Amino acid sequence: MSLLPVSEALERTQRDCRVLETEQVALPDAMRRILAADLPARFTQPAFDASSMDGYAVRAADVADAPAKLKVIGEAPAGHAFEGKVEAGEAVRIFTGAPVPEGADTVIMQEVTVREGDRVMIGQSPPKPRHFVRPRGLDFCEGDILLHQGRRLGPREIGLAAAMNHAELPVRRKPKVAILATGDELVFPGQTPRPDQIIASNSFALAALVTAFGGDPVDLGLARDNRASLIEMGSRALEADIIVTSGGASVGDHDLVIDVFEELGLKVDFWKVAQRPGKPMIFGHLGKSLFLGLPGNPVSSLVCARVYLKPMIDAMLGLPGDADHPEEALIGAPLPANDERQDFLRAALSKDENGQLTATAFGKQDSSMMNILARADCLLIRPPQAPASKPGERARILRFHF
Repeated sequence: MSLLPVSEALERTQRDCRVLETEQVALPDAMRRILAADLPARFTQPAFDASSMDGYAVRAADVADAPAKLKVIGEAPAGHAFEGKVEAGEAVRIFTGAPVPEGADTVIMQEVTVREGDRVMIGQSPPKPRHFVRPRGLDFCEGDILLHQGRRLGPREIGLAAAMNHAELPVRRKPKVAILATGDELVFPGQTPRPDQIIASNSFALAALVTAFGGDPVDLGLARDNRASLIEMGSRALEADIIVTSGGASVGDHDLVIDVFEELGLKVDFWKVAQRPGKPMIFGHLGKSLFLGLPGNPVSSLVCARVYLKPMIDAMLGLPGDADHPEEALIGAPLPANDERQDFLRAALSKDENGQLTATAFGKQDSSMMNILARADCLLIRPPQAPASKPGERARILRFHF
């Protein structure tokens, strides 16, 4: 079986990713969710001409030739509008956020005033009428579309939505991603491995990645390298939007993932990609679920998840296809010529003396070295048959963003 180019593998893994349905969530649950519809304001902000300063609401004509002495006829704290009208020679004590009373058109800040009983001396004239007055609708008006479909919601967006008078928001349902790690050699963190075993890390890292990408991870646990275990645990995954396995994707006698999942109904689209790390990667369809079989090597598994799983989740969330395009950076250290596989080199990012983004690949790129992956900021992409490269030449990178 020939190796599939990375570009075609990316196209195939995304072409059947349907945009998921909409659900309503309360504001406290909207963090990092993807807005599913344009959001109009249900409120005008501010809803009235409001004071932007503590001071006195006056008629600009009365203080045009300050100093001027005015009669204080009441006060307007925030949330308590003054019900009367300001006539010539009058003022109302006002506080930040309170409605400017009828008849007044200007606010004089208290620092340039002197209060004596029911009289206030205005020490200087305002530069113009409506000074320190926030006009009605300064921020937005009812009906304005302020947040658009596809926006990822953070603290600023949630605060704006609240100010727009939305208690709930329409968001895309999170893709449900079932994760199944496989391997007789694996034990869970905290346990004592035998001399021939290692600590399982992939399922924990993949679940964290799915959460960071905006999905809903479901950890199915650890299947052993036998049919009964794989069938029993794999059957639990059939309601997921995406099924992700880790390990068992290669060609060894104990690599059973393809055979067992074909018994469960898997239709393999492709197996083996012209890339390093992650050549023995499987993609297919299992009922309504998409299936992504990742290599067992920890780095290979996480690199493939970054390259393929993130765009799949993006597509299901309705994010634009260019939401995750590679960036450009300068190469920070010499690189040898490449062979027929596309390399995803773990690299550190920095800025050169001219402020140019620079990616320097680590000298060791073994697909078992989690320490290097944890120190990396990005993947430096080396196309197939790329010639040797010198520092300062340009390359494409994929940031981790996690």
